[in-house]
Amino acid sequence: MRRAGAGSGDGAGEVVRWAAFSCVLVPVVLVVYGSSFAGAAGWALGLAAVTAACRLLLRHSERTARTARTARTARTACSAPRPGPGRHRDGRVNGESSPLD
Repeated sequence: MRRAGAGSGDGAGEVVRWAAFSCVLVPVVLVVYGSSFAGAAGWALGLAAVTAACRLLLRHSERTARTARTARTARTACSAPRPGPGRHRDGRVNGESSPLD
């Protein structure tokens, strides 16, 4: 069941939740199928370490992408074309006169 307001924007959270679920499920399955408790505990610790490392990398990646997107938005907003010094918007240079008929 999803929380109210939780959209598809939390991809890293979904991955971490499934990984945490597997950290619990895999040792249980190993014990049910005859593995030792020590072996199952070792697998659980290994999966937890991999999950923690992946979580850190995913959060770092999201943070970097958010920073790059913010910088790109700010740069785009300020890069509107402007007339150069001494030029009017219609392309005339100060001091030029247009012919009068």
